[in-house]
Amino acid sequence: MVDSFFTLQLWDLLQPDRLLPERISKHWGDIGFQGDDPKTDFRGMGLLGLINLVYFAKEHNSHALQALQHSHHPKYGYSYAIVGINLTSMAYELMNNGLLRVHFYNNQDDSNFNLLHFNEVYCFLFSEFDDFWMKSEPENVMAFGEIRSNFLLQLEENLTKTPAKMSLIIRK
Repeated sequence: MVDSFFTLQLWDLLQPDRLLPERISKHWGDIGFQGDDPKTDFRGMGLLGLINLVYFAKEHNSHALQALQHSHHPKYGYSYAIVGINLTSMAYELMNNGLLRVHFYNNQDDSNFNLLHFNEVYCFLFSEFDDFWMKSEPENVMAFGEIRSNFLLQLEENLTKTPAKMSLIIRK
């Protein structure tokens, strides 16, 4: 199965020194999945959510591992994979409502939009959200909805005011 390949690849990228004893395992919680079988968490964004998580972990590994480390913070931690899937939804919403139109137009090297552009925006969102979350110093993970809303509001304001100047490329 394709999703099994990608989920196992995600594990290897985020937990390179740990073998996963079996595909269905409580260890998935260590990278922020809710249950023993990660595929149940992808209902909302499906394969796109998984592709985004794998791309971030593969192409921007140091940022992904830093975010994973932050997600384990004893006070400000969050569910890494669940937040990542939620950020796929956010990126998709921003694309559909036209706020990313200028970014995609200005950053294309050809005339066609492709998944690479979307993946890079996702990586930017994850990295920036992680910073925003940690700076917010939430009382607990239940503050996610409010912090997500504040992050999205700030992002929408920036995209509306200066869409051509805003870089949505992750810092290397």
